Amino acid sequence: MSTYIYGIAGSKHPALPDGMGGIGEPARPVRVLTHGELAAIVSDAPEDLKPKRRDLLAHQNVLSEAGAAGAVLPMRFGSLAPDDEAVVAVLGERADHYEERLNTLDGKVEYNVKAAHNEQAVLHQVLAENPELRAMVEANQRQGGGSYEEKLQLGEMITNAVRAREASDGIEVRRALEPVAEAVGAGPEGTGWLANLSFLVVRKSADGFLAAVDELRATEPHLELRVHGPLPPYSFVDPGPAAPAE
Repeated sequence: MSTYIYGIAGSKHPALPDGMGGIGEPARPVRVLTHGELAAIVSDAPEDLKPKRRDLLAHQNVLSEAGAAGAVLPMRFGSLAPDDEAVVAVLGERADHYEERLNTLDGKVEYNVKAAHNEQAVLHQVLAENPELRAMVEANQRQGGGSYEEKLQLGEMITNAVRAREASDGIEVRRALEPVAEAVGAGPEGTGWLANLSFLVVRKSADGFLAAVDELRATEPHLELRVHGPLPPYSFVDPGPAAPAE
């Protein structure tokens, strides 16, 4: 039976609650494997493991319980090893790397911030900042919309201006929040977002980070900011060397 890995902690990490269950139906008992100064939080893996809501929540719950007691390197859902011995072998081979990551992430959490434009508000702002473009829009309106070619040209100009504003606003979101974070990582680009950033934040300073987000909302009302957190610091867990072990 494969071994499912939730995360990696120090061997002196406080114990998890007795009888804690993890993924699977019925829930597989969570246990701890140790090697030197490191410990892996694991359970048996179901044969038909899939990203079902119940198992995703169970994975998150185990990490939340463990992370509340100290630093944990969270693994992504679905992290598997052939057996317990393989997990222990990797702990030994990558000990220096894992210990460095645990020290770096101790007492820190992750906040993910996604930013988008309020389309109507940013359009007004783009026109207010570009007198030439605004004059073209007003002339076009006086002419009842203008010709097809004129509409097409004006639409392209407005689109380009909004895209330029998206790029500058993405930089502004990072500039405004980076000073209140320990590290910043860019997430994958997605439709509808001008910025997708993950911030590593000292847990005790989380209120200051959230206050900075609120200030950014107030000073840039054309931005729509969505914040998720506190989360285990997934974006800052470098798995280490490619793979000396299976």
